[in-house]
Amino acid sequence: FRFKDSLAEDLQSADLVISHAGAGSCLETLEKGKPLIVVINDKLMDNHQLELAKQLHRDGYVLYCNCSTLVETLQSMDLAALKPFPPGQPEKFASFLDKVFGLQ
Repeated sequence: FRFKDSLAEDLQSADLVISHAGAGSCLETLEKGKPLIVVINDKLMDNHQLELAKQLHRDGYVLYCNCSTLVETLQSMDLAALKPFPPGQPEKFASFLDKVFGLQ
């Protein structure tokens, strides 16, 4: 997509999502419970997408590749091996902040 206000409807109906490795795209897809292949852009400064993709892969949540290995990844993928992404727990962060600021 060149630009779209929201991908929520598309994500809901998807069987597989192939995306860049931006944090927002990854988390939104994983929170919807969709299998995800992230394609890193290794031309970005500091290659931060690779760091995120590698960690999510190590944790068992995504497959990752670059543009030149996408076809190979699609041919060899085992989506059943991916683990469900755990739901967020914003209350833990709120509790941490309460403790830091002496509110608890």
